[in-house]
Amino acid sequence: MTSKIKTAIKAKANFIGLPILALCWVSFFWGTTWLASKEGVKHMPGLQLAGIRQFIAGSLYLCYFLFKKTPWPKGKQWKSILILSLLNFVLSNGLSTWGVKYISSGLGAIIGAMVPVWIVFISIFKGEKITRLTILGILICFGGVCVVFYEHLLDFLQPDFQIGIFLSITATITWAFGTLYTKKKANSFNPYFSLGLQMFISSVSLFAFIGATGAGIPLSEIPANSWWSIAYLVLFGSILTFIAFIYALQKLPTELSSLYAYVNPIVAVVLGSLIFEEPLTTAVIFGGSVTLIGLYLINHAMRKKKNSTEPITEIN
Repeated sequence: MTSKIKTAIKAKANFIGLPILALCWVSFFWGTTWLASKEGVKHMPGLQLAGIRQFIAGSLYLCYFLFKKTPWPKGKQWKSILILSLLNFVLSNGLSTWGVKYISSGLGAIIGAMVPVWIVFISIFKGEKITRLTILGILICFGGVCVVFYEHLLDFLQPDFQIGIFLSITATITWAFGTLYTKKKANSFNPYFSLGLQMFISSVSLFAFIGATGAGIPLSEIPANSWWSIAYLVLFGSILTFIAFIYALQKLPTELSSLYAYVNPIVAVVLGSLIFEEPLTTAVIFGGSVTLIGLYLINHAMRKKKNSTEPITEIN
């Protein structure tokens, strides 16, 4: 019976294509991590949740590569790993996890999808030229975000909502810097080992900050719901989905592999409405759709420019 099930799964994977299945996995499960984070921070500080998540996931990666006797990074590679651990995990992941304590998971996901916009603005400040299609994409994104936030205008009077928006936007900006730095400093060092080191280093940094500020709670006081959220985030958010993501990047064209970025917010918004009863209004649906269209135009324009004039930052 077991062999028949395995044969059926393998036949289905071969028919659809394993890279496509990996992309579908990434598109769905990274969208669900917003809900897992939302559930976790209901009962504990966001930075502490992020720190524990990165510590467990980073430790698992490191144990694997230590067992495989993978060579450690050398010289300047450590500098890149340290900077990326700060930008991508301490700041971006830490702040976005903290931010969903004060805003809905769907809204956090929509803001999280705005990374390409910040990359364009950073590129402009660096003196790079942008195309008309990119400008059009930015304007469409801005219009979509305005529609999404139309029903939240009164919420801006609430300090907690302001904090959530500020943390979420700051998280996307730091991720944009991390993306640009990754493209600039890309090297041949094992990406999975680098990822594990970044996670582990970021967890140590977060624990140090929490210890210095007293922002955490005793581990014994963390309820089961938060531990289940952390377990889900580690397994599906930090390990399985990252492996599937890098596999999809290696096997699929960039235009196709980047589609996950447009599906993640949709998954988060729909599941947030079903599970947490977050409002799924016409403004959210329409504004979110318009925002994703704008993001697609920005990505398309940047890749088109990259193909014609190397180098340009490619956004994934």
